[in-house]
Amino acid sequence: MTIQIVVVPDLGGAETVEVIELGLAAGDAVAVEDSLLVLESDKATMDVPSPAAGVFKKYLVAEGATVRVGDAIAEIEVAQETDVAVASDEKVEQIAHASTAAPVAEEVTKEPISTTTVAEKPAATASQPAELMIQVPDIGSDDKVEVIEICVAVGDQVNEGDTLVILESDKATMDVPASHSGRVVKILVSEGDKLGTGDDVALFAISPQDSSATEVPAPAAAKAPTATPVQQAPVAVPEEIAAPQPVRAAITSPVEKTAPVGKTAAEVYAGPAVRMLARELGVTLADVPGSGPKGRILKDDVSHFVKQIMTGKAAGTAPQALPGGAGIPPIPAIDFSQFGAVENIKLSKIQKLTAANMQRNWLNVPHVTQFDDADITDLEEFRKALKAESEQRGIRVTPVAFLIKAIGAALQANPEFNRSLAADGEHFVQKHYVHVGMAVDTPRGLVVPVIRDVNEKGIWDISAEIAELAGKARDGKLTPAEMQGGCFTLSSLGAIGGNGFTPIVNAPEVGILGVSKSQMKPVWDGSAFIPRLMLPLALSYDHRAINGGDAGRFMTHLVKLLSDIRYLAL
Repeated sequence: MTIQIVVVPDLGGAETVEVIELGLAAGDAVAVEDSLLVLESDKATMDVPSPAAGVFKKYLVAEGATVRVGDAIAEIEVAQETDVAVASDEKVEQIAHASTAAPVAEEVTKEPISTTTVAEKPAATASQPAELMIQVPDIGSDDKVEVIEICVAVGDQVNEGDTLVILESDKATMDVPASHSGRVVKILVSEGDKLGTGDDVALFAISPQDSSATEVPAPAAAKAPTATPVQQAPVAVPEEIAAPQPVRAAITSPVEKTAPVGKTAAEVYAGPAVRMLARELGVTLADVPGSGPKGRILKDDVSHFVKQIMTGKAAGTAPQALPGGAGIPPIPAIDFSQFGAVENIKLSKIQKLTAANMQRNWLNVPHVTQFDDADITDLEEFRKALKAESEQRGIRVTPVAFLIKAIGAALQANPEFNRSLAADGEHFVQKHYVHVGMAVDTPRGLVVPVIRDVNEKGIWDISAEIAELAGKARDGKLTPAEMQGGCFTLSSLGAIGGNGFTPIVNAPEVGILGVSKSQMKPVWDGSAFIPRLMLPLALSYDHRAINGGDAGRFMTHLVKLLSDIRYLAL
C-alpha cells in the first residue's frame, strides 16, 4: 500500500477556487472518479474526482479554504499493483512446491479465480476489449449546451476524430469527436440533453490491438468488479490473497428538488455566481427549489424558476417583479393565412438569441450614430498590388483586414471606445487589450467571432485569421471562446451593397462600426473634381459612455488611417 496525494486539477482558467463541500470520512473506500470534494469558482462548481481506487485517509484542506491548481487537497491509500502481483506469484509458487513434497487430495477448489483476487491488470484479459468513456472536450465555457443530433448508434465502429454528437449553444454549433477508435457499446445522451465540459457521451470498447488502448483511462462511472474465470492450474489460493480491499461502486440516483421553507438569504445553500444571477433577475433565492446535493441551488434552478413564473406555471409561489419591457405593448398576433398561402418556419437558436439580444441592446443603450466617408483609393491600389504575394502565401487580403487593423489603432488612440460600463453604474472598465469582433452572416444566423490583439498583428496575420474564423462560422464550428472578449465590433455590408445603415451596439461594448459599399465619387481637391473611391462609414455608440466629441475624434482618426495607410506604421 502507498499514500497518493491528490492535487487540484486544471481549473479551466480560474486562478483560485473555494472549497465548499467535503464529503468523505477517514477509512471510506473510494473508486476511480468518485467525488472527493467540491470546488466553486465565480462561474461554476466542480467535483474533484479520485484518480485511483483505494481508501480515503484525510483531507489536507478545510471547507472555505481557497486553493489553486496544483495545491494538495487529500490523501488516498492505494494498492501498488506490481507488489500485489509479485506477492501472488510467490504464494502460488510456494504452494506448487508444497504439493510435490506432500500428498494432496485429488479434489481441489474448482471455483474460478476472480479478477479481483490478484492485481487488477488489463493484461489479465488481453483477449477482451477494454472499455473507455468518451467525454465532452473543453468547449470554452462553463455553461451546458444542448445536444441537437446524435451521429452514431450502438454497435458502430468509430474512428478517432469521427463526430459522435453535435451540440448547439446560443451562438454556434460544435461537434464532439471520438478521442479514440473503437466500437460504440452504449450512448449515454439523448437529443435535447444539455452537456458541459467533461460530461459522459458514450462508452467505447477499445480493441487490445489498438496502440492507444495501452493508455486508456478507466471509465468515469466505476463499476463493482465481477468474477471472471481465469484458466489456471487448480491451486487453492490462500485466504490473505483472495481478500482484496472492497471497492465502492459509484451509484447514480436522481436528486429530488427540495423546496426551502422559510429560509433567509443567509440560510440559502447557493454559491456566489448563483446569488449574482438571482440578483440580476430579481429572484428571491429562498423561493427557489434546489436540485443540487443537499438542496444546493444551481443556475439551472434559478433559470427554471424564472421560466415558470414568466409562463404562469409556478406552483405555490407568488409572482415576483422581474425586469420586463418597461410597459411596451406587444405586437398583436395576426392570422396571415387569411391573405394567402403561408408557411411557418422555426427559428434557429442563434436567430432567436440574436433577436433577443438586439431588442435588449436597443432598449437599454441610448444610441447615437455618426456618419462619414473615407477615401480608400490608395488603400485599394495597394491591396490589389499584393495579389501576387497573396497567391504565393495562400492568403487572400480583403479590405476587412485593413478595417480591423485601423480600428485597433483607433481604439488605442481613443481609449474611451475601449471601455465598458460596470454593472454597478458607478464605474467603467478600461480594457488594456484590443480584441475586435466581426459580424459574419451564416445560414444559421448572425455570429460575431473575435480577432484578438489586433494591435500586435500585421495585415497578413489578420487576413489569415479572418479567413479561418469566417470559414468556421459558416460551417458552424466556432467555439464559445472564439466569440467572447470583444472590445468593439465591425459590421461590413460592403460585399452586399447599400449606401449606409445604423448598426446596433453589441453591449457591453460601447461602439460598433457599420461599413457599406465603396463607390467612385467626384471629390473637390481645391481646383477640380477628381474621381476617388469613397467608403461610407457609420459609427454607433453608447451615449452613456461616449459623448459627441469622443466619437468625432475616433471617426476622424479612423478616416485618416484608412485614407493613408502609412499612418498604421506609426
